[in-house]
Amino acid sequence: MHENRPFLTGAWRDIVMVSWAVDPKLLKPFVAAGTELDIFQGDALASIVAFDFCETRVLGRRIPFHVRFPEVNLRFYVKRKMSDGSWRRGVTFIQEMVPRSAIALVARTLYGEPYVARPMRRAAVPEAPLTDSTSSATRSLVYEWKREGGWERIITLVNAPPRPMRSGSNEEFVAEHYWGYTRRPGKPTLEYHVTHPRWNISLAAECLIEADLSALYGRPFAEAFEGPPASAFVAEGSKIAVYSGQPI
Repeated sequence: MHENRPFLTGAWRDIVMVSWAVDPKLLKPFVAAGTELDIFQGDALASIVAFDFCETRVLGRRIPFHVRFPEVNLRFYVKRKMSDGSWRRGVTFIQEMVPRSAIALVARTLYGEPYVARPMRRAAVPEAPLTDSTSSATRSLVYEWKREGGWERIITLVNAPPRPMRSGSNEEFVAEHYWGYTRRPGKPTLEYHVTHPRWNISLAAECLIEADLSALYGRPFAEAFEGPPASAFVAEGSKIAVYSGQPI
């Protein structure tokens, strides 16, 4: 049971999720003790996820200059079997990128998460999500980060308003995870609970990643991401709560 008071609250908006089917052997070194890979229709998936973190509060308090910022992460999907035979479905992160060193330091210290800090920025045109399903309007989202003196980015275009996810879809599998599991060599795995309502999504009409993925995540992941993604979509997002991690 998670604590009554969340450690972190805020909102995740404009969540770009791009996923590929990868060789399970690529992910197994990152699987936390007490968990196992969560497979979708025979495939292990890894996702690049970019989003706008807004209204951020730690233990209910705003931290100056850390209320809103973009984040880009690489994650995959795991599950943990409970004593009653049920499963908790969660994610494990390979890298989480944020623009503030203090955020990365706190996350590494308190959660043991693999955070890195780089200059980052976000743009949305138009800023507001699409609402008219009969319109031909489009909306673009750009998340950028600066590495080794140059800007890299993920660009996503949508041409339809958010809609409910189909039950049993790839998109539902990627988005519907409410637990995090942190691999900590030499220490117990840390499990933490994340709560939010079910999101509506817009499928990506186009998605482009302009980045040296070999330098960013390593050559094996870059090679795995060379083909077309298994899914690419934008979740509208919502308010979220993250509870303190507990060792398992």
